Order: sequence, then C-alpha cells, then structure tokens
Amino acid sequence: MIDIVLTDDHPVVRAGVRAVVETEPDMRVVRECATTAELLRWVAGGGRADVVLLDLRFGEAQRGGVDATRDLVAAGGPPVLILTTYDTDGDILAAVEAGATGYLLKDAPTDELTAAIRAAAAGEPALGPTVQRRLLTRLRRPDTSLTRREIDVLRLVGEGGSNDAIAARLSLSRATVKSHLAHIYNKLGVQSRTAALSAARQRGIL
Repeated sequence: MIDIVLTDDHPVVRAGVRAVVETEPDMRVVRECATTAELLRWVAGGGRADVVLLDLRFGEAQRGGVDATRDLVAAGGPPVLILTTYDTDGDILAAVEAGATGYLLKDAPTDELTAAIRAAAAGEPALGPTVQRRLLTRLRRPDTSLTRREIDVLRLVGEGGSNDAIAARLSLSRATVKSHLAHIYNKLGVQSRTAALSAARQRGIL
C-alpha cells in the first residue's frame, strides 16, 4: 500500500486528488495538509508516508513548495511529487534542483497521476510529458537557457525590484546583479528590463 500525503491550500483540489487516489487498490491518503508548515510539522513529529503530493505556491505568508521540498529532502523525508498548475522553466528547475522526485501538472490524466505516484514511491523520476518537453527544449537551446540565479534575478525584476533591492534579497553585490542582467539581456537578445521580461514570458522561462 502506498501511503500519500496531500498538501495543497485548496480543499477542492485535495478532495479531487483524494477521490482519484482512493480508487486505486494500492494507494491511500494518510494525511491532508493545507500549508507547507503543517506538512513539515507532521513529518517532524514522526508522520510517515511513501509520497508527498505538493503544490508549488501557497498564500503569500506561507513557504512555497520548493522550500518545503528542500527541507523534506534535507530531513530525509518521503519523496516529493510536485502537483501544480505552473509549468515555467523556472518553476520546474527550482523544484528539481530542490530535490523533487517528480513534477506533474494538475490537468494530467488520471493514469499519468497514478503512474507518477507509483514511480515516486519507488524512488524513480516522475516527470509529466509537458514537463519533459520543457526540459528537452531548454537543453536544445542552451544559448537562451538562463541559470537558476539568472531566473531568480529576472523574477525579482518582474516584481519591480531595483538592483540594490535584488542584491539585498539574494545576498549578492550590486555589481553581480548587474552582471547577471547583462548575461540575461545577451541570452534573450534584448536591451532592457521590460524586453527581458516579455521575452522570458513568451519563452515560458517565467
């Protein structure tokens, strides 16, 4: 039996996933969490499961799925399968780099979800077709691929951050931020922040 923890801040989503999971004879939901803090407390308190199904984004005051994944991996917790609506390069890379075993979109067919859960429980990679295409496209276009840090800088640019604010947020020097921006402009073939954001969104980087 595969024991599963559902972590999503939308009750309707949790109910829908539970309904799918519990039609499978070898799966059961042992815990539902509405926040990553609740999930981490449960695991720290001795909660055991074979797979954590985890959304990426919660309320603004809550830690996101990427940070929670990193914490779970560091603590030797159960494999994490990201189940989300977000499919940008930045989101996928952040989750994979944090240690997620799999990444699936919420509109995936039922058989893809259950297959991904079984794979994650077995410690095998579980990437949905859309996610695989994203990663392959990125690998085939190394000249336009931004690094994780460049994506972080660009995301903060999109939030209206100045160079000084971005430097403080990421614990970088102002010169390093300017260097990252120069590399971003060069890779995307643009000359301004606005153009960089537009190009990144068109290409699914943000």
